[in-house]
Amino acid sequence: MTVPTHHPGDTLLIDYAGGALGEAASLIVATHLALCPCCRLNVAEMEAVGGALLESIEPEEVDPACLETVLAVLARLDDLPPLPRAPRPKLVCQPAEVPLLPEPLRRYVGSDLSRLPWKRLMRGMDCYDIPLGSGSGYDSERRGKARLMRLASGVGPPHHTHRGIELTLVLDGGFTDDLGQFARGDLSVADDSVRHRPVADEEGCLCLAVTDAPLHFTGALGLILNPFVKF
Repeated sequence: MTVPTHHPGDTLLIDYAGGALGEAASLIVATHLALCPCCRLNVAEMEAVGGALLESIEPEEVDPACLETVLAVLARLDDLPPLPRAPRPKLVCQPAEVPLLPEPLRRYVGSDLSRLPWKRLMRGMDCYDIPLGSGSGYDSERRGKARLMRLASGVGPPHHTHRGIELTLVLDGGFTDDLGQFARGDLSVADDSVRHRPVADEEGCLCLAVTDAPLHFTGALGLILNPFVKF
């Protein structure tokens, strides 16, 4: 069970350091790292430990026939069409003043929010679905769905829980829900044990949200909305 928090838990950071996250989750964690020096240091330490462990592993003898097998597979790969390669967010050094949209998020959306084709979800709440490696939607490679959310003061989605994991990173302003108050750089982690309604603070809120399954709205409104929820 995932524990809701203002910062990613060790498991999430370990998965990121080990390259075990899908594209959408990697994007949000890498963007959070650009805003959180403490978590950035933790990931660097995890990567160092992982490298040391690999160096300490004793080599094992392999079957001499393995070389012929590998060469045969490589020969077959030459006949296959190249696969599209999606950019993988990587940790980069940031200046003291981090831009509103830090790297690696700018690689996906640019730096000018006004140029994005925002979609109105409801009054005071707009979104922009971020194109990932093979387009939007949920797929077998666990890319998930990543989107920018722009909320006016006092606005938020209806009460909901989650069919999977929901990660929400505040980029500007803040929001408050049943879990607490979240400001720039804070990352909320919620799963199916969490029922909440994030509401933008007085200054409004700009956030990056990642889900690996559609939300599940609760209450009477959920009976109406859930059949149409695709995010």
